[in-house]
This record gives sequence, C-alpha cells and structure tokens, in this order.
Amino acid sequence: GRRAKKALEEARTRVARAIGCRNKEIYFTSGGSESDNIAVKGVAFANREKGNHIITTKIEHPAILNTCRALESQGFDVTYLNVDKDGLINLKELEEAITNKTILISIMFANNEIGRIAKEHNVLFHTDSVQAIGNVRIDVNKMNIDLLSMSSHKFYGPKGVGTLYIREGVKCNKLQDGGHQERELRAGTENVAGIVGMGKAIEIAYRDFEEYNKKLTSLRNYYIAEIQSKIPNVKINGGMEHRLPGNANISFKEVDGEELLLGLDNEGICASSGSACSTGQSTPSHVLLAIGVPSSLAYGALRVTFGEENSKEDVDYLIEKLVKTVEKLRN
Repeated sequence: GRRAKKALEEARTRVARAIGCRNKEIYFTSGGSESDNIAVKGVAFANREKGNHIITTKIEHPAILNTCRALESQGFDVTYLNVDKDGLINLKELEEAITNKTILISIMFANNEIGRIAKEHNVLFHTDSVQAIGNVRIDVNKMNIDLLSMSSHKFYGPKGVGTLYIREGVKCNKLQDGGHQERELRAGTENVAGIVGMGKAIEIAYRDFEEYNKKLTSLRNYYIAEIQSKIPNVKINGGMEHRLPGNANISFKEVDGEELLLGLDNEGICASSGSACSTGQSTPSHVLLAIGVPSSLAYGALRVTFGEENSKEDVDYLIEKLVKTVEKLRN
C-alpha cells in the first residue's frame, strides 16, 4: 500500500511539474469528461450564492456543452460565444458578456488574454486542455488559469485516466459521495497503474516536446500542400497559425465524408469525419458549422491526426489513396 501511494504521489509531481502548479492542486479522475464535469458543475454549485452565469463557446467539447445545458435546466444562465473562421473568440465580446453574476468562464485551451480578463473581473477561468497537453507549453500561473482538464491518452498515456487542476483556494464541490480519496473531491479507489502511466507519459511528452512538434508540423504541412496541389475543390478548415501540430481538417467538395472514411478504411487508413466523441453521428461537426463552414462542405470533412509513429512514407501512402478515393467518389 505504501509503495502504491508513493508511486501515485510521484505521478502527481510529474503532472504538476508539466503545468507549473503545486502537487496538492492536482486531482486524478477517469479522464477529460469527468474533469470537465467536476470543474464546471463543481464551481457552479459551490459559487451559486455569488451568481449563476457561465460563459463558454459554441465549439467546446460535448463534455462542456452538455454539462452547461444540464446546468441551464437547473437555473443557471449560460452564454455561448461565437468564434471566427479560425475558431477564436473576440476578446471584446467576452468582456462584454461578463455580468455581476458571472462565476465561471470555460473555454477550450486559450491564450493569456482570456485568463487576464477573467482575473480582472474576479471570475474563475477553466480551460479544457485535453487536446493541448503535450502539444503546447502551459503554465497555469502565467496564464491565470484556475482550473484545467486533461486526459492521459492524448499524450500517449493509458486510456481511462485524467487530471483536474484546481488552483488552491478555488471553491469546487464534489460530484459523488464515498471515500476520502483525492482530498475529498473525487471518491473512489484510484487507478494507480493508469495514474503512474500518465505521470510517465507527460514527463516524456515535455522532455521530447520540441522534436515532436517539429516532426508533426512538418508532416502536416507536407500533407496539406500535397492535397491542395493534387485534389481540386478542397477547403482547409480553420487557420494555420493556431493549429495543433498534428491536425489537418480538410473538406472535399461533392464528397460524402462517411463514404470517404469507408474508402480509406479499406486501404488500412484510420481517420475521422469529426471528433471521436461524436463517432457514429450523421450530423456535421458543430465546430465546423460554428466557424462558418457550410453544411454541404462540413459533411465532406476529413480529419487526419498525425502522431509519433507516423513517417513521411505513411503520409505519401495516405495522399496516394486519398487522391484515388476522392476521384472515385466524385465520378
């Protein structure tokens, strides 16, 4: 038992070091969705005497959007900010949305300015950084982040384990009753093996950070350039400046995204037409619609994510099969 506890606390140290916080501000969860739920609901219920207004955006993960909708049914008021074609909010609109009843701003991993605005208005700031950890350097103090969610498998750790950072002093209610684990916030036996794996994975992710990002950015840029030169009538969704290094989301005009996926699957290629959490749904991505992509193009979107094990040869194979599959579907 002592050995398991020691291993768990060593993992807590590694996670805390990665985002610049103290060990006691790290709480282990089952993943990003649980972390998001505890952050948003926990803060909402704990601070209800101060106000009932929450600000988020239209492009958040369902773990945030559905949590906010659940809170609306319990008397909370939620503002869903619009975003531009690059998926960025207007900081002036954010500031104007804040009222004397605003208790929380929750926006997918964001820049320092959002944290500054929240702090100036004495509003707590939560960020869902599930996609950013391992791809972007994060310092919760410099960025004025009060709560932060992450999920282990996004940086090559085990699935089914995550973390919620809560700045010391922030009031946040627990969502489930039981034992006294995680300093009374999250009852239930800790997933020690998963937590230890996550601690090691995040250490490796930031140890090889520069090299990893450089490799993925190079593969992504090569892929996008080749697709633009070899396939007509394509649209790159989102801007390039703030794009994660391994991400490429492209819409193919007059092509059905699901049929495109099936064609690529037959060639041994794994991709998606939306995020993993909406797999199996036939509706276009709410994120693409929110950044102004017409539904006709959103239905033809293909999201490819490059990773550590991919090579230029993999990308060339993908391009070759994608060119043939798109041509076949259009014909």
